[in-house]
Amino acid sequence: MTLDRPLPPLIHADTRLLVADKPSGLLCQPGRGPELADSLLTRIRRHWPWAELAHRLDRDTSGLLLVALDPDMHRALSRLFAERCIDKTYEADVAGIPASSEGSIELPLAKLSDRPPRYGFDLAGKPSRTDWRLLETHDGWCRLLLHPRSGRSHQLRVHLAASGHPILGDPLYGATDPHPNGRLRLHASELRFAHPFTGEELRFKAPCPF
Repeated sequence: MTLDRPLPPLIHADTRLLVADKPSGLLCQPGRGPELADSLLTRIRRHWPWAELAHRLDRDTSGLLLVALDPDMHRALSRLFAERCIDKTYEADVAGIPASSEGSIELPLAKLSDRPPRYGFDLAGKPSRTDWRLLETHDGWCRLLLHPRSGRSHQLRVHLAASGHPILGDPLYGATDPHPNGRLRLHASELRFAHPFTGEELRFKAPCPF
């Protein structure tokens, strides 16, 4: 049952748009079977039954999600994502320390397996690019600021693993976390875009929880 599960923190709420801060480990939308019934969308629909997700995050990724409260807003946000008009920023803790302080990763990606879903480099895959910048260094690991310039499934996780700096706590592509806290160290920390109806520049931030 999900009736007693709390709403995720809401960074913003108005009559057309919610911005939620999804915790790590929570599905964006329900899966098949009662064990996968709990999700961010399930909890939100207890209060806004007509709500629709404008995009998704992996279950183990935390951070900002846009939720539309009417069909026009949902279509408008979907169009902004499709046209790459929403600027997304992530923070990640990764194994090792890059040789430079910033860079880009460009790799064509495709699905390699279904169970579990796994993606990787494929010359026939879809083009993808991630820009990154070094934020801080530690003993054997560092924190990066990430800007995905495309929206492929598992893009950040695959790109960083392919670069030799997998995300800490990633059971699929990653490395052992030197300070285990039971989660993937990837967080969607900021979204910036122009309101699709008013043109107002919007900027939402959620502090990194790890």
